[in-house]
Amino acid sequence: MNLQRQIGFWLGALLVFVVFLVVFSSVLLPFLVGMAVAYGLDPIADWLERRGLSRLAASLVILVGFIVLLVLMVVLIVPLLVNQLAGFIDKIPTYAQQLQALMQAFLQTRFGQMLQVDSGQLSSSMGTLMSEGAGWLSALLKSLWSGGSALVDLAALFVVTPVVAFYMLIDWDRMVARIDSWVPRDNVETVRMIARDIDHAIAGFVRGQGLVCILLGCIYAFGLMLVGLNFGLLIGIGAGILSFIPYVGTTVGFVVGVSVALVQFWPDWPWIGATIVVFMVGQFIEGNILQPRLVGGAVGLHPVWLMFALFAFGALFGFVGLLVAVPAAAAIAVLMRFAIARYLTSPIYRGRMGGDDQPPAFP
Repeated sequence: MNLQRQIGFWLGALLVFVVFLVVFSSVLLPFLVGMAVAYGLDPIADWLERRGLSRLAASLVILVGFIVLLVLMVVLIVPLLVNQLAGFIDKIPTYAQQLQALMQAFLQTRFGQMLQVDSGQLSSSMGTLMSEGAGWLSALLKSLWSGGSALVDLAALFVVTPVVAFYMLIDWDRMVARIDSWVPRDNVETVRMIARDIDHAIAGFVRGQGLVCILLGCIYAFGLMLVGLNFGLLIGIGAGILSFIPYVGTTVGFVVGVSVALVQFWPDWPWIGATIVVFMVGQFIEGNILQPRLVGGAVGLHPVWLMFALFAFGALFGFVGLLVAVPAAAAIAVLMRFAIARYLTSPIYRGRMGGDDQPPAFP
């Protein structure tokens, strides 16, 4: 009965949490972002405290630095990205037509006679395919842009988030201690162990992978701008952001970047090759330097599981779900590993009945 009550309690708490997300998802964004910022900056506050600053002074120093960096980013980088995004959306149909012509000429030259394909039929089929794909991509980007503008109230985000982050950063250690005092004393060590594993997974992935994304976006953006690729800053930063999901960012950035390079530089192959080299160098640096040093191999979040969590939570809770997806995926992964470890030491797995250590005999 005690086990049943505990299971019922935690299932009830999970249900309340899900209902809370559904009901208040429209107003949670600045608060969740503020909590995420406080969680990410808490180690810096602890470091400043060890150097002699009070928690309040450390929080003020961190908050002022964070706001300065945020303002500089908004003033210097965001306008460029907005302009490039608008231009890229307008250029998608033109790029699709030019890419179609290049692909049609290549296929007709290489395989037209062998496959006995009529050039008119090939042109019509590729035209339909490319136009539908370009229309879908353009509509998707426009919907994300307009939906994001409608969803994210910038005034609330940039005003409420720093305030929430400041107060959360001041009270972070006290909140953790208070929550720890609420844990049932019979299970406190087990819960603390699970919490440490969850914190390790979230910190290792969110902080580590977040830094990887920033550095990788800078590498891609600088390299593509150095090559002279149109919309190089947008493509590079976008590839870096999407690298939060391993291999997805590099793949998407490579496809988009090489497609733009083909249209822009054809038939000047050295510049197309230089675009490919940028992504190869970025992938090499990520796999051999950034990932091992900043993320490591102990996080335990499989890319497929992470993608599923992002899609699932995004479909259920919208943009807020995307913010919750990674911590939730890390927590679920840790809980599943804990449950499997308990199962592997249980009589259900070992087949020991009534204290008999012998394995059960099979008929």
